[in-house]
Amino acid sequence: MENTFLYLSTCSTCIRIIKDLGLTESPLLQDVKQRPASKDQLDFLYATTKSYEALINKRGRVFAHLKREGTVFTERVYKDLLEKEYSCLKRPILIFNNVAYVGNAKSTVAEMNSALHG
Repeated sequence: MENTFLYLSTCSTCIRIIKDLGLTESPLLQDVKQRPASKDQLDFLYATTKSYEALINKRGRVFAHLKREGTVFTERVYKDLLEKEYSCLKRPILIFNNVAYVGNAKSTVAEMNSALHG
């Protein structure tokens, strides 16, 4: 899988992490609002995490709306959400040397930094 940093340009946390990792001018950057995650990327992330649910941003408006409507969430529903709605993807995600780092937890960002800069 190609090395990529999936983020949302309107997410202040993503922007802060990009700066912290020194990726502001990096060719790795992929704004999911402009270029959503591809099917191949989602397949790779699923193979890595073994769960579409692990890739879902549960704080987003779309997810909250579906939850209020009483949607029964299954792996298929999560997969459809990820394919159709960029804002449902948990972010940021670093795919580097065929390893995926998902989310903005302090420990995850530290792992991203270690992977990128040794």
